[in-house]
Amino acid sequence: MKLPADLELIALLAGAACVAGAVLAVVAVVGTTAPARPARNSALSRLWTGSSDNPRDRRRHQILLVCAAGAGALAFLVTGLPMVGLLVAIAVPGTPWLFTVGRAEQRAVARIEAIGEWTRRLKDVSSTGQGLQQAIVGTVATVPEQVQEEVRLLAARLQAGWQARTALLAFADDIADPVADQVVAALILHLSDRGERLGDVLGSIASAASAEVATRREIEAKRTQPRFAVRFLTGMVLLVLAYGLINPDYMRPYGTPTGQIVMAVLGAVFIGLLAWVRTMSLPAKTNRFLAAPKLEEAVR
Repeated sequence: MKLPADLELIALLAGAACVAGAVLAVVAVVGTTAPARPARNSALSRLWTGSSDNPRDRRRHQILLVCAAGAGALAFLVTGLPMVGLLVAIAVPGTPWLFTVGRAEQRAVARIEAIGEWTRRLKDVSSTGQGLQQAIVGTVATVPEQVQEEVRLLAARLQAGWQARTALLAFADDIADPVADQVVAALILHLSDRGERLGDVLGSIASAASAEVATRREIEAKRTQPRFAVRFLTGMVLLVLAYGLINPDYMRPYGTPTGQIVMAVLGAVFIGLLAWVRTMSLPAKTNRFLAAPKLEEAVR
């Protein structure tokens, strides 16, 4: 029995709304970027704002959510198949999440290189006879861009009267990298013993940072080929899905409840495999050895 046109339109819109709601729920659980920080707001707020504290990243995340819901609803209206709408909507945030897998590691390598350069400059400035705090403030003008904000914040905290040890620990916490922990540990030790070999220690750490950068770049180059294969496979699947949207005959076997279940199972398996391969291509998380500072002890 064919439904009246008005009722059919209402049913399609209701289905589109269900698809959009399912997409938002999936994105809330899986996320579209790196693992989220510890929860501070409600689940709905985290869903809308994302895991980043950067306003630009939050705006991009919100636009992506709107586009995902719109694309899923449109795909459902075109095909009349709820699972197609859901898969299309997941593909909108999922594609950049998959294709940008190497960028986080590239940024991390660039930051390590920047820390090494800043350490060399700090060594040169401190060798002129300036005190440690004055030497840190003196490097602000020439600090590499990748760690510029963190070094400027460190200098501002020192000038504002923070205890040097607490300010340095806060700096290491902002960078959140073991190489920065090594630099900060050497500087904290210098605060207590006032040794004359600080320049040699900083030079050694800078050389070790350069060696680690070279190693990580070599490993990253080896990961390029399998990542390209996964991206190529994903692109082909997206093309097949796009062809199904414009060719009703291709999607007709999935129009039954059984076909929808089959599509859901295949889609879940494919997405799970992509997530697994992406996880395998990520570098192992490096462990830091410095604890977070006690901010109540910051001011003398």
